[in-house]
Amino acid sequence: MSIIGDLIHNSRKIVIKIGSNVLSDDNGFVNKESMQNIVEQVMKLIRDGKQVIIVSSGAGICGVAAINKWSRRGDINYKQALCAIGQVELMNAYKEFFGDYDIHVAQILLTRDDFGDHIRTLNIRNALFTLVDEGVVPIINENDSVSVEEIKIGDNDTLGALTANLWNADLLIVMSDIDGVFDKDPKDNRDAELIEEVYDTDGLLLEIDSRGKSRFGTGGIVTKIQAARRVNEYGIPMLLVNGKHKNILTDAAEGSRKGTIFFSQRR
Repeated sequence: MSIIGDLIHNSRKIVIKIGSNVLSDDNGFVNKESMQNIVEQVMKLIRDGKQVIIVSSGAGICGVAAINKWSRRGDINYKQALCAIGQVELMNAYKEFFGDYDIHVAQILLTRDDFGDHIRTLNIRNALFTLVDEGVVPIINENDSVSVEEIKIGDNDTLGALTANLWNADLLIVMSDIDGVFDKDPKDNRDAELIEEVYDTDGLLLEIDSRGKSRFGTGGIVTKIQAARRVNEYGIPMLLVNGKHKNILTDAAEGSRKGTIFFSQRR
């Protein structure tokens, strides 16, 4: 079995962060076929005895898809309104696809303040344990409709890391639109090489070309490395894979797909 396969096989509690680009098509609208495929893969993990929490982006693109306007409005109130509309659409899609397997989903919307207050974090943790123990899949997102700079987490890579630490997960999987971390930008450099194992996130940030963000996401390679650093501090490894590839989680577990694994220490 591959290193990634061993990692997934040996992990019981898994947080999966799904980026906006994974859930969107080339025009920035929701790709429900991709979402359905992700749910199928999550169900395979659950049938294999894993407990799974999903941190899902996509409220904004779901909002645009639902009403097809305001997408070019830069006003914060319009962005928040789109997310409020889209969050309903996003959860309905997850409810539909998981419902095909008779699995219930639960929505949890969080802000940065929720992770800075002991009572709130205790309540979040208790809710997560209760839901998972009862066979419900929690779907977590930032509460974008009320978040302003003072209470904004910033991106769902960070939210995924915070959730993994809070839940004491065995593994954080980040599904993005890239195959992993490369020694240089693969979009501009054909000779870019995939870095399959990382043990020093601080050094990596200094070494790689970390410019640029994806078109529809709020994060970038820097936020993913920072998320890895957050979970590594708690002894939790992070796996970065390309969620645009169909059956990526299943293929990675079987060793036929690669990604980048961030380890907290050398094996």
